[in-house]
Amino acid sequence: MIPFFDIDKRIEAAAEKAETLCGGQFKKIEKIAEYNQFKVQKAFIDNSISETHFVPTTGYGYGDRGRDTLDKVWAQVLGAEDALVRHNFVSGTHTLAVALYGVLRPGDNMLCVTGTPYDTIHGVIGISGSGMGSLKDFGINYSEVPLKNGRPDLEAIKNAVNADTTMVYIQRSRGYELRPSLTVEDVEEIVKTAKASNPGVIVMVDNCYGEFTQTREPCEVGADLIAGSMIKNAGGGIARTGGYIAGRSDLVEKCAYRLTTPGLGKEVGASLGTNRELYMGLFYAPHTVGEALKSAVFISALFSGFGYDTTPAYNAERGDIVQCLGLENEESLVAFCRGIQSGSPVDSFLTPEPWDMPGYDSKVVMAAGAFTLGSSIELSAVAPIREPFYAWIQGGLNYPSAKLCTLLAAQQMLESGLLKGVD
Repeated sequence: MIPFFDIDKRIEAAAEKAETLCGGQFKKIEKIAEYNQFKVQKAFIDNSISETHFVPTTGYGYGDRGRDTLDKVWAQVLGAEDALVRHNFVSGTHTLAVALYGVLRPGDNMLCVTGTPYDTIHGVIGISGSGMGSLKDFGINYSEVPLKNGRPDLEAIKNAVNADTTMVYIQRSRGYELRPSLTVEDVEEIVKTAKASNPGVIVMVDNCYGEFTQTREPCEVGADLIAGSMIKNAGGGIARTGGYIAGRSDLVEKCAYRLTTPGLGKEVGASLGTNRELYMGLFYAPHTVGEALKSAVFISALFSGFGYDTTPAYNAERGDIVQCLGLENEESLVAFCRGIQSGSPVDSFLTPEPWDMPGYDSKVVMAAGAFTLGSSIELSAVAPIREPFYAWIQGGLNYPSAKLCTLLAAQQMLESGLLKGVD
């Protein structure tokens, strides 16, 4: 029995069956987490991390030993020449924008090879909006290669990349699409294809949601620049804000000039006491990502057992922490999100309702009871109220808490007369 909560015995039985199915995947995830934990600890040891690295600085932040060493630790972990890890990256989109503006110049050509990227980056590129200072406003050209059956079209990429292509841009995560996320092996194939057509092209990867889901990162297979958010995988549920850019040292330096000012770059920027949580977040990240992956696998197994479409399948290889769940109608989406919210450690008493969320062309219902506002490594569910009525679920600081929220979501659907597959 599930203690403390009233869960229908049929749901409990289905959960037990799902966990049995997940056993093999759980073991694989735990081995990946173990490998990545060893890799992180080796970087800490190699860089002689001590209490002195947690001491805060103010003002200009000259000589911030903790800040500078954190860059070295992250570079080692990610297999990069250098890294720029800062608490004053306000979001993943901001981090990506700094990287793009840092390395692209007027007249350059940016080619996205994973279809249209997700909505929040549209204004940065200039896909939407005008006069806001987008890349397009600065004379940077943008084009894209559509996906083919949800996968990168290597032949089309080969033909699209030429001597004039400055940057090949890869979005690793599925975003709010049903296409599969990209594995590191997929990224490697794109890198090889792009550089065969133009050896000097810069390959940049939006690594959000993908860190530590495998034993390798994109820089280890030839990516020149990667970026991500500290309130997703990289911060381990500890970091309250921030982001990272990593890759070739010359490109990271340009990004640092964009973040601060030319000529100063990484030499300035007070840490204000954030170093400890950024170090600690990295330390926890491999384990936390493993817990989020196990949570996603369980959700997939449980709801596929009830007869719902799930992508990826519970036994599929994963390149990010996102799980998609087809719930078939608005009522089921809302009930599912309400159940997730009811089990959240923060704001469990709130009732999610569909609303006109900025940036979406339909109403959206969202469950998100997190210690850090907007954290995507903590369990959340977002569901646009439109066909085909899918929810996008991500995160889970620990597997038992995410399992409970999932069971409460099923229970809410059952009590609303909406749950399929229960006799």
